[in-house]
Amino acid sequence: MTYNREDGPSAVEFRQAREEWIEGRIQDLADLLEAAGPDLYELLPADLGEPRLAAAVTVARVAADEARTQPVAETARWLERLIPGGHRHDLAGAARALRSRLATWGEPAVWSWSATAWEEMALWWWRRHQPRTGDPARDFAEWRSRWSAEIPWNGDIDEPEQAPRRHGRALLTPTEFFAAEPEPLRLLAHAVLRSPRTVAAVEDAVLLREEHLQSAGHLRWLAEQQACVDQLEAWRRAQQETGTEATRGFLAELSEAAKRYATLVLQPVVEALFAGERALLDGSRPGAHRNAADYLDVFLDWQVQSDEDAWRDDVPSADVAWQARDHRERGETTWQGIRGSVPVWYHIVTSPQEKAAALAYSGRPSASVVRVRTGDDDVTVQGLSLFEGLFDEADESADWYPDPGIDVPYDPDSAFDLCALLALAHLGHARLEFLTVHSDGAVRTLRSVRALIREDDVKAYRRWALAALTDLAPDPEDLVDLIARDERVSEDEWSEDEWGETDGLGGADPGAGPDGAPSPEQEAPSSVRRTAGGSLPPELLGKVKALLRKAEDQAATEEEARAFLAKATELMAKYGIEQAMLDDLDAPAGPLDKVVEVHPPYAKEMRRLLSWIAEVMRCRSVYPGGKANRLRVHLFGFESDIQASEVLFASLRLQMLDGADRADRLYRPAGEDARAYKRSWMLGFIREVTDRVKAAQEAARAAAEQEQETAEGAGRAARSVALVLADRSTVVDARLNDRYPKLGKTRPTKFKGTGYRQGRVDGRRADISGQTIVPDTRTEQLVG
Repeated sequence: MTYNREDGPSAVEFRQAREEWIEGRIQDLADLLEAAGPDLYELLPADLGEPRLAAAVTVARVAADEARTQPVAETARWLERLIPGGHRHDLAGAARALRSRLATWGEPAVWSWSATAWEEMALWWWRRHQPRTGDPARDFAEWRSRWSAEIPWNGDIDEPEQAPRRHGRALLTPTEFFAAEPEPLRLLAHAVLRSPRTVAAVEDAVLLREEHLQSAGHLRWLAEQQACVDQLEAWRRAQQETGTEATRGFLAELSEAAKRYATLVLQPVVEALFAGERALLDGSRPGAHRNAADYLDVFLDWQVQSDEDAWRDDVPSADVAWQARDHRERGETTWQGIRGSVPVWYHIVTSPQEKAAALAYSGRPSASVVRVRTGDDDVTVQGLSLFEGLFDEADESADWYPDPGIDVPYDPDSAFDLCALLALAHLGHARLEFLTVHSDGAVRTLRSVRALIREDDVKAYRRWALAALTDLAPDPEDLVDLIARDERVSEDEWSEDEWGETDGLGGADPGAGPDGAPSPEQEAPSSVRRTAGGSLPPELLGKVKALLRKAEDQAATEEEARAFLAKATELMAKYGIEQAMLDDLDAPAGPLDKVVEVHPPYAKEMRRLLSWIAEVMRCRSVYPGGKANRLRVHLFGFESDIQASEVLFASLRLQMLDGADRADRLYRPAGEDARAYKRSWMLGFIREVTDRVKAAQEAARAAAEQEQETAEGAGRAARSVALVLADRSTVVDARLNDRYPKLGKTRPTKFKGTGYRQGRVDGRRADISGQTIVPDTRTEQLVG
């Protein structure tokens, strides 16, 4: 919902926007359980109320258990209490499978560092829809017993829009707030807030935040009001530098009034929101917190996930067992990693004393147990060892680990280690796995425990990891290129065999090695599986390429380049429609799939450009999981459509790189990071060019339908163009679903630069017109 800045939302509108958003988030969680845990979804009893609410709470609870490093057996126990006769089913297996898939699903609500906040919201929303007996204490006791969890009571979170009324003020906008101020302040505030420059600046600020807000209308309104206060303060600072002493005093009053609005109106509403809502709002602001979230988002995109066996509490996964044997051979007993989205420390117990101490360890912070080595002398000297105060006073003389205890190193030159440390600081604890390696090479888990971290250490780790990551990757998206450069699998390591199957959820691929690299049995294809017909005719292909070369020619004027590109797009769109009709009348050419590799720089933007173009060219695209596939897009479609997508992508890729460099030179504000500006410019450009291709497709379809109507009038019967294209889409979908039975959603696009609007403008100059195109939700991603 978009609010009028002059009038502002009423309390009713704010509540409605919030409810609509929560309903959407609940539906997303329910869909996740139905797709990622279908067995568990089918077992949920009918007496829990609306099925989607019960499903949303269930997946949020399981995710919270994973975040708390709760054993799978404990998750199975509350599921048995929730589901009548649940003991007759393999609930432990269902919980293990679901937990192994959560981090790969592209759903921030189930990542470890936000899962408990979303669990609280899901339980609260479920409680609001349950029938009551009239005895609140009895109701809450029954709900608590059923879910094995505390159910949030009524409070500020039920009606955050009423929070300002505690201060005698209703939910309102700055202009309404200043109406009660003295006339000079009121008139000045209204003039500043309503000026075109301020309005544009507020719109730009909200644009940079709105995708991170996940379409939450009520949070968007709060972000807009925060931006109004920020712009008012920025205007005041600029004027105060040159004003007289009397002017500076008057402007100070204006600043105090703006602070009163933020304190008395905005902050009470923010404080009354759920923790998850507050995190979204705070995380959408530029700054260190936003950077941390972005680094972790990109890191999870790249991270190879463990399979279901990694969630067994008694036997470590094959990956961990391999690492344990390898580390022991090198004389190392401790290392760290990530399981799902939870940081994990591994330690091999080597003596009876260590075994006894490991079994007694409580998980409370104590420096005598675990020391985190960050690789930074200043940080280490300051005592950022994790575990102090383990023992009670009576137990201080008890023996613990033989000196020097456990050291967990984080390499300042490793992007993985820095992101893992950032995740550790974000969550506030790690899963500590005590392992034993037997003489026959068998690896066993002695004990798993949740190891807590002191709050001051959390802050220090976050600061150090962000500083080190900024040196390695100034922009979070640089992680993609950094990893691609450091760990990219060379093409000659791949055979001509077809790519092996994945589990469809971005987990470690079957047969993959411990570092996530594919095994010899799991190769990537180097060529398309071709069919007999349906490709672009050589003559047409040559003509299209010639037109694209002319469009890219530096000597061509803007009008000429626009015309050449428009004609090339028109030809490809028209041929695709005509080929679909011919295939339907004759022997149809079946769909195929092809893995296309993109290349840095800006590999993620190139991947987005290719997948969005392919989508409007009647293809489907998947971002495959695994380290080796970070630069690959798996396309599904008919040969002519895939071929046309590749040809157009090759041309637009060059235009996008050249245009971004030109916009950076001409329009980037002083002091703004060049990479951030270019990324935001590219997003605007991609949306424009995608919409232009979509418009060409729709025009070609309309022309084909008109020609068909003329033919039918002459006595020739034919199926409708729409039906033919729908049939082809169904066939393509079937092939994709057969290859990838379960898919995660792509994560929201987030950017910090201010080049988005200029990218849209430059896209129109490149003959791309029309309205903003939102990426189709059918384009899916396998994270891993």
